[in-house]
Amino acid sequence: MEFGAHVSAMGGIDTAIDRVVAMGGDCVQLFTQSPRMWRATNHTPDAIERFDAKRRSAGIGGVACHALYLVNLAAPDDGVYERSVATMRTTVDAACAIGADAVVFHVGSHLGAGFDAGLVRACAALAQILDRCKGDTWLCMENSAGAGATIGRSLEELEVLLDRLDRHPRLGVCLDSCHLHASGYEITEPRGVDELVAEVDRRMGLDRVRALHVNDSATERGSNRDRHANILEGSMGERLGAFLAHPAFQHLSAYLEVPGENKAGPNANEIRKLRELHARWAG
Repeated sequence: MEFGAHVSAMGGIDTAIDRVVAMGGDCVQLFTQSPRMWRATNHTPDAIERFDAKRRSAGIGGVACHALYLVNLAAPDDGVYERSVATMRTTVDAACAIGADAVVFHVGSHLGAGFDAGLVRACAALAQILDRCKGDTWLCMENSAGAGATIGRSLEELEVLLDRLDRHPRLGVCLDSCHLHASGYEITEPRGVDELVAEVDRRMGLDRVRALHVNDSATERGSNRDRHANILEGSMGERLGAFLAHPAFQHLSAYLEVPGENKAGPNANEIRKLRELHARWAG
């Protein structure tokens, strides 16, 4: 298993490699543009070459690009919907250019229009976006915490999306531990994780799980609130190791999205705690 984190790419996309190496990570997740605006970043050929060279030199394995949180592929508003589709297409293009393994995204929210209406919008969008995937890059649905009118709050909902898209060979899944916990899944006991893994395999196939987000939760199980906590500092604490060390996940990259010290984001200490937690449970 590889351990890394979501880091900033400010100053050039290749700087994400520098930052994760400084933390002691061996996989990395990043935004391909500013997370605060729709405008795409133009990554020069030189920056992409530097990214590739640094990745190979440092031995960085997994690379995931996270879509903007502004994206809502189920939005009933045409303006937001069109910007979301365009941004996702650009993100996939950038991810393919740097040889990323995955583009991780949240489907979005139907905002009261109803699940079926949101599903139609999301599937039409994803059909366009999947056409951009090439090389080894997959598009990976991330399970949500289940608040409001979000789509993807359960494995059942992700299965519906997968089926509506004819089980596209590049459509995968990124499982987020905090979101699973918030949605009511029991992932702090080995038996509960066994049940989760069996359900994933039955509904989608374990081969579609391409990455993990490993975050503790600031809220209790079933809260439907997306509040990440640092490793060992949330409601799962030590028991998060049951999820992290499950045999079905040991070939995957595990990315931290924790607040870190003073809410400055993941750091070397959080990656160290993640490795040590894994070692205690996998040993």
